[in-house]
Amino acid sequence: MTTVVIGGGQAGLAAGYYLRRTGLDFVILDDQPRPGGSWQDYWPSLHLFSPAEYSRLPGWPMPPWPQGFPPASHVVDYLTAYEKKYDLPVHRPVRVDSVRRGDVHRYRVETDNGVFDAEAIINATGTWSRPFWPTYPGMRSFGGVQLHAADYRSPEQFAGRRVAIVGGGNSAAQILAEVSTVADTVWFTTREPRFLPDDVDGRVLFDVASDRARALAAGAADSGGVAGLGDIVMVPPVKEARERGVLHSRRMFTEIVPDGVR
Repeated sequence: MTTVVIGGGQAGLAAGYYLRRTGLDFVILDDQPRPGGSWQDYWPSLHLFSPAEYSRLPGWPMPPWPQGFPPASHVVDYLTAYEKKYDLPVHRPVRVDSVRRGDVHRYRVETDNGVFDAEAIINATGTWSRPFWPTYPGMRSFGGVQLHAADYRSPEQFAGRRVAIVGGGNSAAQILAEVSTVADTVWFTTREPRFLPDDVDGRVLFDVASDRARALAAGAADSGGVAGLGDIVMVPPVKEARERGVLHSRRMFTEIVPDGVR
């Protein structure tokens, strides 16, 4: 075995595409039971904030979505079809437990389904499998439900409740937009949220980031890329939440108590 790719999401499949073109002997190990990477774990209403062609993998464009930006399910379908189209050798579900130095110039990949020896390792594991939980005093005392965005599925589970949304990024803003339609919400952020202009979506972010990469490669000064534009993309649900007046954040709390925060 020449190469082991760890992870069968977007990055892993893209790596597999180029490895296939080189003719190298490789395998992709994915711990998910089916294709789609982390996109199969997002909440069903999640949509991209750019057209399908901006999320293409090498060799084959993502099919267009007829109305607006594609939902997460469309990405899963595309990744599934991409894997089949290029006959990528994905083994699943396989959990990688460790990667160790083996013989000279080789690695030993230990999994729950055997051992793989390889000359090279490509880490394409992503970040969604290990959600970050900040630690606050009193977390264990809380008598209600604590849920990470990685486990969020729909607003109905919070209907009629009082809900604190924590975080100043796109996930928090989009979940706030949904949950606030059925619950009394309060939004907590460590700093004032930064909203992108209404006419800026993933297309602009992609172009700005690409221009920055090309400029840096040519030795130009760092422009800062998309960092100066803002953080939160004004997708339709977030715009609608703004119209309802719910996109106002409070300073971050310092303690969790049995019936709330303070």
